[in-house]
Amino acid sequence: MTPSYQSLTVLGMAIDPIHVGTGGARLGRVDLSIVRDPVTRVPKIPGSSLAGVIRTYAAMAEEGKFPDCAGQGQPGKAGKGGHCGKADCPICTVFGFARGNGGGFAGLAAFSDAHVLLFPVATREGPVWLTCPMAARVLGHEIQNVTEDAVYRCDGSRQPLNLGWLLLPTKPLDEIDAPKSKLSVPSSVPSFVRERLAVVSDKLFSHIVNSNLEVRTSVSINPKTGAAEEGALFTYEALPRTTVLVWNVICKNPAHFKVGGQEVCATIKDQKMDTPCKVFAVVKLAHPYLEHLGIGGMGTRGMGRLQVLTKNDCDERSFSSEAQGGP
Repeated sequence: MTPSYQSLTVLGMAIDPIHVGTGGARLGRVDLSIVRDPVTRVPKIPGSSLAGVIRTYAAMAEEGKFPDCAGQGQPGKAGKGGHCGKADCPICTVFGFARGNGGGFAGLAAFSDAHVLLFPVATREGPVWLTCPMAARVLGHEIQNVTEDAVYRCDGSRQPLNLGWLLLPTKPLDEIDAPKSKLSVPSSVPSFVRERLAVVSDKLFSHIVNSNLEVRTSVSINPKTGAAEEGALFTYEALPRTTVLVWNVICKNPAHFKVGGQEVCATIKDQKMDTPCKVFAVVKLAHPYLEHLGIGGMGTRGMGRLQVLTKNDCDERSFSSEAQGGP
């Protein structure tokens, strides 16, 4: 029985700092700030940014679909270009389109925001990757009784630890009600991260993350002189390298949808795209491109590359994520 949809949790690690900006300069600590959750104030990558760049890279990987099926979907003044909007197009059916006989289609894949799961912080003992109960809950881990005046370490050390500018007493993870096994992260996360995990409260996590973002200073170059443009100095912030992010991809069953009155008949790797797992296979086409071409802005300044850590092939027989729905 094929479910109506399947939800897959995806992990990714920043190979470079990542800057997904808010769309303009603002008064504050830096000129160009990054997107934050409006409630927790923890930086994130919006699902719309993920969906847009993954669509573009998937179109690059699928022969004959770039650039028309990767863009905004509107044809040019001459009526050429734009999304094809065909029922046999894996890009338009998976990511949606803004034109066609059916007048548009929302797409078979939906992306949540990418939230910070593990955040690297410099300490006098080397880098430590922090998480908090709110972040761990995304993976189904429930961490309780975390006090706001301590950092809980997995290595058993009881020496006070500085997290950037903040010095906190250290407690072992055993003092948390949840067993240590619930604080583990998937094996796809590099061992040098898993061996240096620590937990702080939700309240401290937001402050520590925002105090330890990477901040860079750049200047515009005068093309005539090749020197710095006077008065063109600006600063921008980014998620630091080795930040681990988590997001969900919800893949719908193509059998339940029609495009322009026709059943979805797209193929992926010479197989009919007839299950949610085949929909995710189209999404996965973009993962190698994310690792090399990146996401967000400042790509010419050494930013943006994101390595997808999840190796799940979404096999119908051993699908590891949540499956819901009808026939």
